[in-house]
Amino acid sequence: MQHRRFNLQQEKDPVNWRRGTFRLWILVSSAWVMGWLIYFAIKFMSGEFSSQHLPVVPVVLFGPPLALLLFGLGARWAIRGFETDQREAGLHRNGPANLRQDDKRV
Repeated sequence: MQHRRFNLQQEKDPVNWRRGTFRLWILVSSAWVMGWLIYFAIKFMSGEFSSQHLPVVPVVLFGPPLALLLFGLGARWAIRGFETDQREAGLHRNGPANLRQDDKRV
C-alpha cells in the first residue's frame, strides 16, 4: 500500500504561464502606480507640485506599465514562433482525407 506523501511520481498540473504572468504584471503595475501616487501626494502637500506638472502625471503613472504589457505580448508572440504545432502537421499530411475518415455522420 502506497501512501500519497511517499509517492514521488505524482503528476503535476501544467503551469499556466499566460495567467501567471498577467497576474504578476497586475501586481507590479499596481505597485508602480501606488508608489508614484504616494510620491505625488507628498509633493502636492509640501507645495512643490504645480499645475504645469499635471500633463506628466498620466505618462509617469501608466506609460511604463503599458510598455511592460506590450513587451510581454511581443515576447509571447516571438516565443510562439518557435513552437511546432504537431496537430496541424498531421492534418495537412493527408489533407482532407483525414476529415473524411473521422466523419461519422453517414
